[in-house]
Amino acid sequence: MFRFTTAPNAELHTAVLHAFGEANERLEIALTFDDVHRELRRHHRPVSDEELTGALAGLRQWGLVDTVQRHATHHTTAADYERENLRHVLTRSGEAAVAATRHALKVMNSTGSLDTATLDAIADRLEELHTAETRTYAALMELEGHLDAFQTGVRLFHGELTRLHDQADRDTVAHLQTFVSDLDTRKHRIREALAKLSPDDLHERALKNAGVRDERQWRQERADRWRTLQAWFDGPRIDRLEEIARTAIVDLLRTLDRISEQRRKPTNTAADFRALAGWFARTSSDDEAHELFNAAFGLWPARHAHLQHADGELIPSAEPWHNTPAVPVSPQLRRTGRQEHIGATGKVRDVEQIRRARREQAQRERHELELAWQQLQTDGPIRISSLQQLDHDTFDRLLDLVGRALGAMPDSTGTRAASTSDGRVHIRLRNARGWAKITTQRGTLSGPDYVIEVQRR
Repeated sequence: MFRFTTAPNAELHTAVLHAFGEANERLEIALTFDDVHRELRRHHRPVSDEELTGALAGLRQWGLVDTVQRHATHHTTAADYERENLRHVLTRSGEAAVAATRHALKVMNSTGSLDTATLDAIADRLEELHTAETRTYAALMELEGHLDAFQTGVRLFHGELTRLHDQADRDTVAHLQTFVSDLDTRKHRIREALAKLSPDDLHERALKNAGVRDERQWRQERADRWRTLQAWFDGPRIDRLEEIARTAIVDLLRTLDRISEQRRKPTNTAADFRALAGWFARTSSDDEAHELFNAAFGLWPARHAHLQHADGELIPSAEPWHNTPAVPVSPQLRRTGRQEHIGATGKVRDVEQIRRARREQAQRERHELELAWQQLQTDGPIRISSLQQLDHDTFDRLLDLVGRALGAMPDSTGTRAASTSDGRVHIRLRNARGWAKITTQRGTLSGPDYVIEVQRR
């Protein structure tokens, strides 16, 4: 049936078949020789009579085109008889070949997708089959058409996953996220509709309006399609598809992040080395490869032309480097490709004054701390309200101690205990009725009164 695609003049044979297909869509079944010429000029290109005669002969030989005669008119010459009396029509094989080539072109030009609208259409048709009586056959055919579209989209999408990773974009990710976002609801809706239907009863109702010749074959085809539908939505296929889609979303997002990261970087080292490998593969000799290596990795003398011998006047400037004495290269230049810059020695700072100031500050802080603890130390339990006047630093120490005590768990008597971070000062605190007010140079603080006991260790 498809020998016309591999035989000589395959393009012309395909164009002739499509000319018949275009005419059939306009209900022009039989075409004369001139009609075929006209269709080719419209959709393909003008051809000579010899080319068209050979193409029609080949299609007749392969059983794709048949020739019938029309005896209603008289012809004066054999040429007129050939051109006007003989009518060319597509055979069943020819019609199948036209449909197959159109389907092949459609698949080649289409892209895979996971369409939620198709799932909704499948669910709608299943629910309609449960209630409809008069249009059962039409709804069943529509259901099978939606199932075919869904399977085709899934198959093409799965085959394009690798290409999608190379051409990842935000729209693709958004499309997949839309598909999986409500997939659980859609698949449960389809499963519930499938569970309500009996395939035998459904096919019996549809057969009343089918008008088929071979009922047994029709029932077998419908049963096979129904099993395919059940395999998709009653079996693990739809769950596997959801898993693939979610995995694809993660992979595509990672790819987009990697692409964005590469775009943010000033250079892409991996891409540079891949390009360099391609250049090395195109070199024709070792000398060219060495020359490319020197240029790529900066090993030409001009890169470090500032290196020179101790007495440069003894060596002519045109003398090749391999004929001259070696030039010492610093370790930094060998390691990083950059020459170190030696500047003036920095001044040595006199830190004795800084150390003296820090010692004085430390002594002053210790003295202030000792004074604050002396003011807070009590001979026994006292109420906070009895501390009427405190300097601000001592007040900060008191607040820190009280906060530590309130953060501790009380014992059986309701007393809370805490210590400073160095363990030198210990406080015991328990609740007391009343209200306390403490005044410092910066203001007055009022709050619940407590009984405290502060001791130094």
